[in-house]
Amino acid sequence: MSADDFEILPSTLLSPENMRSNAVFEHAIRHSRLALCITDPSQPDEPIVFANPAFCDLTGYDEEDFIGKNCRFLQGPETTEESLEQIREALSSDGVAMVEIVNYRKSGEKFINALQIGPVFDEDGNLIFHFGSQMDISTAREKERQMSALKTNELLHRLKNIVNVMTVVIEMTGRSATDTAAYSKRIAERLRALGQAHFATISDDEPKVLHLDELAKMLLLAYAPLGEEQVRLNGDTFAVPGQYMTVITLLLHELATNAVKHGSLSVEEGIVDLTWNTDDPSVLALRWSEHNGPAVTPPSRESGSKIISSLVRASGGTLTFDWLPEGLVADLTLPIVTKKAD
Repeated sequence: MSADDFEILPSTLLSPENMRSNAVFEHAIRHSRLALCITDPSQPDEPIVFANPAFCDLTGYDEEDFIGKNCRFLQGPETTEESLEQIREALSSDGVAMVEIVNYRKSGEKFINALQIGPVFDEDGNLIFHFGSQMDISTAREKERQMSALKTNELLHRLKNIVNVMTVVIEMTGRSATDTAAYSKRIAERLRALGQAHFATISDDEPKVLHLDELAKMLLLAYAPLGEEQVRLNGDTFAVPGQYMTVITLLLHELATNAVKHGSLSVEEGIVDLTWNTDDPSVLALRWSEHNGPAVTPPSRESGSKIISSLVRASGGTLTFDWLPEGLVADLTLPIVTKKAD
């Protein structure tokens, strides 16, 4: 509902005296699901002169609690001066504006209110009312906060992994270095590749379309201390769907980090085989297998693998780890959804 919705009505209908008694106007907003109140700027302290039942449902207040009072009764300890200043600017400019403000119900429970406010003019262009529509967006903002916290935790986890991997890369590269210049060049190449792989896959920008072989090569060659001689890739041409980019990327990061610290990539003879296929057109099947590494013992903690397993399940897929003595084998399956033609 906007100011234009009110401008089509004659000023006599919108007078404060008729506001509550006119059946047509009252019916139009009384049955709206959107919480709405109307204030009268011609009166001292601009009190509320009308509110619909949805407003009462949202705030927990009855009409007798707020009719004749300014809307500030909804404010509380966490209502910010910034949001109040935005409201004052909107009211003084006679424009329509959206402001997110922390408000409080009669019970004392706070909620984040997506408040839309605007002017109502009569036929002569005179300001006669302000309207305010309210919507509780607390749940949406909490989900955003949780997603932000998850991304932060994932980033910290990756940064920790980068430090650990760098240590191993430096140590293993030094074992086979023949002179200082060659050693420095090899270290710089490995660390540059590692950094590029991480930055390319944690960017907030819309991810570009990548094929699985491109993604796997970029990630695994960055982790493998000795480069291509430690990684074997084999699979069909497969463009990674956007909804699976995070799942596959995180899985490969976690497996590669573990392999560098404890598995086949921690020794010069170690090999990682990554194979995938879409023999079943409805399923992507990916297998990670390690060879020629140290003796394997199952980890005592799930740590990063627990997060990835949860993401895989949420995507409708499966993920299993088989800690064989000769090397870890991990199998991932993800459903392939084919878009139907319009």
